[in-house]
Amino acid sequence: MIRGLWTAATGMTAQQLNLDVIAHNLANVNTTGFKKSRAEFQDLLYQTHRFPGTETAGGQQIPVGIQVGMGTRPIAVEKLFTQGDYVQTQSQLDLAIEGEGFFAILRNGEELYTRTGAFKLDSNGTIVDAEGNPLQPEFVVPADAVEVAIDSGGNITALDQAGNELATGRITLVRFVNPGGLFALGKNLYRPTAASGDPVEGNPGEEGYGTIAQGFQEMSNVDVVTEMVQMIVAQRAYEINSKAIQTADEMLNIANNVKR
Repeated sequence: MIRGLWTAATGMTAQQLNLDVIAHNLANVNTTGFKKSRAEFQDLLYQTHRFPGTETAGGQQIPVGIQVGMGTRPIAVEKLFTQGDYVQTQSQLDLAIEGEGFFAILRNGEELYTRTGAFKLDSNGTIVDAEGNPLQPEFVVPADAVEVAIDSGGNITALDQAGNELATGRITLVRFVNPGGLFALGKNLYRPTAASGDPVEGNPGEEGYGTIAQGFQEMSNVDVVTEMVQMIVAQRAYEINSKAIQTADEMLNIANNVKR
């Protein structure tokens, strides 16, 4: 059996996964706070026929060996937490993080993390996300407040019509040693893992934490042009691997039809 059949098949499988990742990125090009992913691959084991450096019977050293690879496999799909573009919304509860950090929200008693800052008020005046999960630390806007002011350092103040302070608090941010190790739950939420490290809480604008911009949203960091180019590359790689399978099949057909 020609090994190239199976080797090329691994290439087609890898490019299918690559296209799946690219399609997911493009599907979320307008998703607030979305972070794109990148598929990574590595070559498989090699069948070694001759080791490089082996001595011949005449005492000479073989400079180059003979190794035949067996294809490729996906090794990781990494989230890339580069900054997305900012869009001004004028909404006083739309917040964007300029720099490093995540917002913390509480869902079913579990603290999760997000870059999406499209917050709202529930019936009690609590600042929540689109799913109704409260922002942490929790802040309740009094019913008679007419304005919520949030500065770059995360200080939040609820003001009445006369400009008097009704309630104050501070929004904190969370960082991770390895944000790429976070577990994506969907809905722009992430859960810490052993790979990401424990969450480290801090104040916006201090000790390397990003600042907060009120009235802005961070958009997806997907670059459509880059993804389109990657999609073309994936398509061509898939096509050439399928051509390798066809060629191997033709070679087998020729071998099967050899007559003495």
